[in-house]
Amino acid sequence: MFKDLFRSKPKYVTVRPHKQSDRSEKKEIPGGLWIKCNKCNNILYRKDLEKSLSVCPKCGYHFVISAKERILELVDPDSFKEMDADLETADPLGFPDYLDKLSKYQEETGMKEAIITGKATILGQRLVLALIDFNFMRGSMNTVVGEKLVRAFAVATKEKMPVVVISGGGGGARMQEGVLSLMQMAVLTQATMGGVYASFASQADIILAEPGALIGFAGPRIIEQTMKQSLPEGFQTAEYVYQHGHIDRIVARPFLKVTLAHLLAWHGR
Repeated sequence: MFKDLFRSKPKYVTVRPHKQSDRSEKKEIPGGLWIKCNKCNNILYRKDLEKSLSVCPKCGYHFVISAKERILELVDPDSFKEMDADLETADPLGFPDYLDKLSKYQEETGMKEAIITGKATILGQRLVLALIDFNFMRGSMNTVVGEKLVRAFAVATKEKMPVVVISGGGGGARMQEGVLSLMQMAVLTQATMGGVYASFASQADIILAEPGALIGFAGPRIIEQTMKQSLPEGFQTAEYVYQHGHIDRIVARPFLKVTLAHLLAWHGR
């Protein structure tokens, strides 16, 4: 009768699965409805973020947006008329997997290249608009990007219109096209008196930046590795370069459309 008192406990237990009905009562939250702010770490409802032009309502952080979203936010409805949409990128160096990579980005963004150019109006002010999309190979400069910018400036010169370039680029010259990409910097300098930061982005008549934007020729990590020393806090941010006189104004995204319209109207006189 005492033997049962000293019986060892089982080492394993059986876990019975929940009934199917119990699982079906749980409602899963659809993915993509929420997004985390890169600056304040708040969880934001995606639709509310879209209403605020992809600017965090908690801390003012500006999320990266596409060229097509920029067009919808900036120009008057149905006023944008795209130019040179038929230009396509070749593979002049036969760079491994380059065409496959292009196809991937074309499918993801719905764009042929990293730039869209066209004529438009902003609050009734006529202009030529060029938009470089960071989501397409980081907005890197190549032959098509350079050519479309040159043609945009040519049209603006002929028709006596101002040019506004929204530069979301951060990828430098595209290595897959080698020196042909680097040549676009010189070509653009001739066309604008002004290759991204090395030409038009730093030599425009008026330079605006969004809060917190990074502005420079080479990234902070590359500069630190080259100089072997730490950089000042906030180096290359819009706020830092504004304090040092490199740009004319910092404009938050909700005010960009009105600011551009006022500048265009004032210079149009």
